Amino acid sequence: MFSSRVISPSITRRLSSRSFSTTTSRNADFTHAVIGGGVVGLAIARKLQSHNGASTVLIEKHGSVGTETSSRNSEVIHAGLYYGADSLKTKLCVKGKEMLYDLCKKNNIPHRNTGKWIVAQDATQMDAIQKVHEFSKTIGVPTHFLSKDEAKRREPDVRAEAGVLESPSTGIVDSHSLMQHLEGAFENSGGICAFHSPVSSITPINSGRGGWEITTTSPDNQTSTITAETLINSAGLYAVDINNMIMPPDRHKKAYYAKGTYFSYSASRPAPSTLIYPAPIPGHGGLGTHLTLDLSGRIRFGPDVEWVDSPSDYTPNIANMAAAIEDIAAYLPGIDRDAVQLDYCGIRPKLGKKAVMSGQGFQDFWIRREEGYEGLINLLGIESPGLTSCLAIAEEVEGLVYG
Repeated sequence: MFSSRVISPSITRRLSSRSFSTTTSRNADFTHAVIGGGVVGLAIARKLQSHNGASTVLIEKHGSVGTETSSRNSEVIHAGLYYGADSLKTKLCVKGKEMLYDLCKKNNIPHRNTGKWIVAQDATQMDAIQKVHEFSKTIGVPTHFLSKDEAKRREPDVRAEAGVLESPSTGIVDSHSLMQHLEGAFENSGGICAFHSPVSSITPINSGRGGWEITTTSPDNQTSTITAETLINSAGLYAVDINNMIMPPDRHKKAYYAKGTYFSYSASRPAPSTLIYPAPIPGHGGLGTHLTLDLSGRIRFGPDVEWVDSPSDYTPNIANMAAAIEDIAAYLPGIDRDAVQLDYCGIRPKLGKKAVMSGQGFQDFWIRREEGYEGLINLLGIESPGLTSCLAIAEEVEGLVYG
C-alpha cells in the first residue's frame, strides 16, 4: 500500500539534528533528496538509503509512485541490443537486466523470460537484424537466427519473409509490483516518501558545497522547505525543468516528448507466445509498433511515436490507428483488425528528436555530476531502457555520490 505523506515540518524535524558523513554539511535535514518517484528514482533512493547513517527523502509530485513513464510502457526487460557499445544505455541495460531478473526471483516479483523475435520481411530489414546480431556478439548478449522451418513450427502466425533473430534473454516484468517492492524496501530501511510535493524552487547553498535547499508547494498551496546534502534529479518527464530551475540560462536544456500509443487486442487468434519486434529502422525515434505480452498472456501492440508539446498529453489519438494496424499486419497478417482498439499512452522524455539506435542522432542517458554544483547528480533523457536499467542506474548514481 502506497503512503500519502507530504513534506511537512514534522518530517524535517525528525532528522534535522542528525550527523551525516557524506559531506561537510552536517546540519541538513537529509543526507540525500531524490526528486522523482518513478522506478529509477525509487531504485536510487533505495540504494542510497542502504548506506549506514544515511537519511533519504524521495520527493514526488503525485500521490503515489510510478504514475507517469514507469507505469505507461511495455514492461519489457530489454537485452540491450540497440544502443551502441560505448553507451551508458548499453552498459546499464546489460547489467541492469541481470540485476532485475535476480531481484525478481529472490523477491517473487512477477516476471517471465519470454524471449523476443526481431523479424525481417526483405533484404534491407535482414541487413538491419544482421547488424543487431553482430553487435550483440560484441557485448556478450546472446542472439541467434532461426531457420524458416523452426520459426514456422514455433509461431505459425508470425510472418518473417527474410529471417528471424531471437533474443532469448528478453522478458517482461510487472512494473507495479517492482515499484511496490522498491518503495517498501526503501521505507523499511528508514527512507521517507513525500508525496503530493511538487518542487517549486531549488537553491544551492554555497554552490552546493553547503547542501541544497528544496521548496515544495502542496496542492493546497502550502509551501515547505527542506535541506539535503546531495540532490538527485530523477524527475523523468520533468527532469529538464528541474535542471533549468538550477542551472544558468547557458546550461538550460530543451525537453522533447515522444508520445507512444498502445493498442489492446481482444481476439483469441493469432496468439504468439513470444514478443515480436519489427526490424529496427535507422534514425527512427522508437523500435516500431511491436507485440508484447503481459503476465496473463494478454497481447498489446505499441508504442508508435508521435512528438507532442506536453508531457501530460495521455489521450490516445485514433488518427494513428490505421498506420499502426498496417505495421502490425506486416508481421502478423492474420490479425483481426476489428479487435485492435486504442488502449493507453505513455510519454518518453528525450533530449532531442533523435534516433533510438546507435549512430547519427543517437541520444544516450545523461547521468552525471554537474560542474560547479557540488552534490548534484543530474539524470536527463531517462527513457527506454530505463525500467530494465533501474538497478544499474542506482549503482551508477551511488558511485557518483560516494565514489
